Amino acid sequence: MSNSMRARDIAYHLHPQTNLALHESVGPTVMARGEGAYVYDDDGRQYIEGMAGLWCAALGLSEKRLVEVATRQFNTLPYYQNFAHRSTGPAIDLAERLIELAPVPMSKVLFQSSGSEANDTAIKLAWYYFHAIGKPQKKKIIGRRRGYHGTSIASASLTGLPHLHRDFNLPLEGFLHVSCPHFYREGRPGETEEAFASRLAEELDTLIIQEGPDTVAAFFAEPAMGTGGAVIPPAGYFAKIQEVLRRHDVLLIADEVITGFGRTGAWWGSQTFGVEPDMISCAKALTAAYMPLSALLLSERIYGAMRAQSEKIGVFGHGYTYGAHPVACAVGLEALRIYEADGLIEHSAVMGQRLGVGLRKLADHPLVGEVRGAGLMWGVELVRAKATREPFPAERKFGLDIQQHAFEAGLVVRALGDTLVFAPPLIVNQEQVDEILRRFASALDAGLHGFLKSGGVLEAA
Repeated sequence: MSNSMRARDIAYHLHPQTNLALHESVGPTVMARGEGAYVYDDDGRQYIEGMAGLWCAALGLSEKRLVEVATRQFNTLPYYQNFAHRSTGPAIDLAERLIELAPVPMSKVLFQSSGSEANDTAIKLAWYYFHAIGKPQKKKIIGRRRGYHGTSIASASLTGLPHLHRDFNLPLEGFLHVSCPHFYREGRPGETEEAFASRLAEELDTLIIQEGPDTVAAFFAEPAMGTGGAVIPPAGYFAKIQEVLRRHDVLLIADEVITGFGRTGAWWGSQTFGVEPDMISCAKALTAAYMPLSALLLSERIYGAMRAQSEKIGVFGHGYTYGAHPVACAVGLEALRIYEADGLIEHSAVMGQRLGVGLRKLADHPLVGEVRGAGLMWGVELVRAKATREPFPAERKFGLDIQQHAFEAGLVVRALGDTLVFAPPLIVNQEQVDEILRRFASALDAGLHGFLKSGGVLEAA
């Protein structure tokens, strides 16, 4: 990378989720091109994109069919809005296809541009729904600690990660959080997964009763947690949670922004983990990241109340300039066609099993505490003491060390705390999976060597 480009990035480009002062010292790695599951920096160095960008580039970085359909739509109708009785063919076709693919019966689709917008919209519609049925006091929204739902004001309030709240005056009032369903970290000694799931359901039930069931509107959950560290729910969790929600007339909203469209080895994470939501938000792989687009799927009972309320008021007062953008919708429809035609949902399950088997072979490594995942969504949690599951001190940021060693080995993975997460494109092949495993094992060894050389001590299992 030229010194000029690096200097201009530092001077003018503000990076999200980044230590801004540190960035002024280290500068960026500038990615120049992509090819399939690989990305190349502007020095020509190749990396395996083990995170599909941000969980999203499901078809890799050179899918010509998406480029071609976008080009056709740009040349036909590059933009039109969908307010006040206007529509376009791509929006109609994509909405219809999403309803066909939905894991449970759904009625309508509302399009936005990002996952944060979709989850913000779901919050607003939960409030709108309860106003429509005469229960306007049902306003409180429950999320889970370590859950991630976006960085806008409402979606960040729902998110259960402290760094998204600190000094932003968040969370807003009325946003509540219950325990993360991570058995490895949250389970008690001698507790089974089933008992753990029961305890979390009881915790949710207690919170709703304490707050007043007539004040609680919705519960948000990712079928499998992404940014929280690829957390897989314990056995029986969603069945127990859903029983509590139904008893108290609390909506269940599935955040499928990460887990939708093959990431867990099925079309939807809700299918993998037995979730029966009232609304579903999705984004990321909806267009394989080639265009910004998100969708919120609504059940008939939600839509029916919205219809009556908009008739009463005279308008449904919500929408985005770029919602249902025709180019994005055309790309989204083509991405769904490719997933189906190329058998990529099934392929994700097969490659995910191969990746999981390989990662679990690393469980004996001195640094590895837990390996967890489903489909092509995996996490490897690092610990200082295997027997007690003692983590490294947070200020040590050991996960970032391993992330950097992997990057130097030509592998892009993401450290979320001390969990390294993997979410390669759905098109990844056997040879690339094996190379991911080889490069990651090398990164673990390099991290262990550096830790011990610096005087660090690991406790034996």
